Amino acid sequence: MKLKSLILGSVAAAGLSTAGFAADLGVLTSLDVCDELGLSGLTISSDTNCLQISGAVNYTFEWGNFNGGGHVIANTPFAGAPNTDGVVSVDTPSNLVGVSNQDWDSKVETLLKFVGTASSDFGPASVVINLRQRDYQRARDAIGVVNGDAHPLRAQDAYVQVGDTTILSAGKKGSIFNEGDDEPFNFTGLFMSKDADVGVWEGPVRKGGHVIQLESSFGEGLVGKIGLEALDRTDNEAGSLIGVLQYAGEGITAHISGSVGGLLDGVQTVGDTYAVHAGVTSTFDAFKLRAALAAGGGYNPAGNWSYWNGLVSGEAKFDMFKVALSAEAAGGTAVGGAALDTDFGFGGSFGATVTDGIEINIGGRYFNDGTAGVGDGYQVAAQLIASLTETVKLTTEIGVYGHAADVAPAPVAAAYSDFYGKAELGWTPGGGFSSSVGATVQQNGAYKVTFKASKAFQ
Repeated sequence: MKLKSLILGSVAAAGLSTAGFAADLGVLTSLDVCDELGLSGLTISSDTNCLQISGAVNYTFEWGNFNGGGHVIANTPFAGAPNTDGVVSVDTPSNLVGVSNQDWDSKVETLLKFVGTASSDFGPASVVINLRQRDYQRARDAIGVVNGDAHPLRAQDAYVQVGDTTILSAGKKGSIFNEGDDEPFNFTGLFMSKDADVGVWEGPVRKGGHVIQLESSFGEGLVGKIGLEALDRTDNEAGSLIGVLQYAGEGITAHISGSVGGLLDGVQTVGDTYAVHAGVTSTFDAFKLRAALAAGGGYNPAGNWSYWNGLVSGEAKFDMFKVALSAEAAGGTAVGGAALDTDFGFGGSFGATVTDGIEINIGGRYFNDGTAGVGDGYQVAAQLIASLTETVKLTTEIGVYGHAADVAPAPVAAAYSDFYGKAELGWTPGGGFSSSVGATVQQNGAYKVTFKASKAFQ
């Protein structure tokens, strides 16, 4: 055993001294193309290319009695404009006689991404292939929905790209249109913002798909982007010219994005649209301020339509306390030119870190539908977040949703409210794996149990 240890030690010492001697002579011993390009993660290299591989699987299962249909806000002010957002609802139960009232969803999302990169005279040259599969099956009242939003394995992204400070991209790709800097800080959010994918409504921007894009960094945190997108559409909305100017510096991020759609057909049709989205977030020590505005519209022979949607939000932290206030408003004109009612809402929350690992949030949100006779919507909630261990977190919430009575000239409907309680136990043991199990129970009889699990690698 001693002789074996002596031999192994001698071999190791010889290897170290050889490597040191090679370094002294300037000899490159083990640098491959991935190292040269500064690429890391799960990689495979050849003489000229570095292939990065990443992916994820997300699974969600929901079971209970949650058919939906209780409107907290009936609509947004964009009624009359095409492709508007819908309603914000709470779950309501089914009460069918003689049949099952059980509902369930089962969804698997698979992502697999390959990025092959080589050096060029203009900077890194890459090909990106992002494969995605979604299998989503639903059952309402125990009756399954065939092919419920299921998609076979397909190339969600497939494009080529070259450049460093200036980057040219072409192929099937997501949009350069920037919709950031527009989420409210209060923990319940805002009603219209929630309905617009958490933010201000960017309008019917035809974006992504087949694209030609150019991005350039001007230095000092300033970036400009321009692109032709939606080139694969075959209707009168095909072809969007998109431009973006964005900035990220110490304590501030800001952007303005613009889009003109329906360009490829060369004639004025109902598919011709325009949209602007702008946002700014500033951080000053313990304070954060955010403002966002979206506006746009489109052509219609009966009369053009337009919209606008603005949001402001602020947050302040004082030792263990956090206060956030937010407000939103929206309006515009319907097809034909008639003015839409101006809707508005506001929200706020108060948070406190009681002890290390325990946080409490109390807040709410309110929505005023400018339509005559339509009642207002509201939510009040209290939340507790507790880190039980380094890998286990418990989140609980109780609250109430409500909608005031609808009166003439709107269709008459009584006021209603619905108390709810929910809890979620999350587990993140590491290695990119996370899982949770949660349940929601409502006063009206609706309930839902949710299980989630996901794992990503790169």
